[in-house]
Amino acid sequence: MSTPRIIAGKAKGMRLFAVPGDSTRPVTDRVKENVFNIIGQDIFGADFLDLFGGTGSIGLEALSRGADYCRFIEKNPKAAATLKRNIAHTRLDHAAELLVMDAFQFLKRMPDCQYDYIYIAPPQYKAMWKQALETLDSNPGWMAEAAWVIVQIHPVEFEDLLEFQHFAQFDQRKYGSTLLVFYEARSG
Repeated sequence: MSTPRIIAGKAKGMRLFAVPGDSTRPVTDRVKENVFNIIGQDIFGADFLDLFGGTGSIGLEALSRGADYCRFIEKNPKAAATLKRNIAHTRLDHAAELLVMDAFQFLKRMPDCQYDYIYIAPPQYKAMWKQALETLDSNPGWMAEAAWVIVQIHPVEFEDLLEFQHFAQFDQRKYGSTLLVFYEARSG
């Protein structure tokens, strides 16, 4: 797979550094482009949370396209070092924050801000996406009103009929071996 890059916006065309080894699975340009085509102009001024940040490709794309702020959560030391390097390389560090910690521990904390978009793309085949959604559902203060939670998983991981109190699935899109599942915060 080629190295990830920023597709559009202020940092368009910049290649990102890859995480050494096989601990991460970079999102393809096709999937990333479709995510941001779906979000559209609503990314302008948005606050974005990139859980399981990896190279930072999704969150940096959000910043490049006009998000106000992105917080990255990444536990793996090699991935976090690469992500820090990519934030500096793209010169988007003024609007980015990297926390080197466990995503589940982060979601359990007292929320210090609310996000318009929460992107969850954990390591595959470990049901971590479901655990992240359950943890977020038990601590919904991280979500702004009408926030979207976007999950990126392999299609075989998906479990239908999951019920959450604070958000509901409204769409899903499959692109080869990637499934995007979209949830929206429930009002009230």
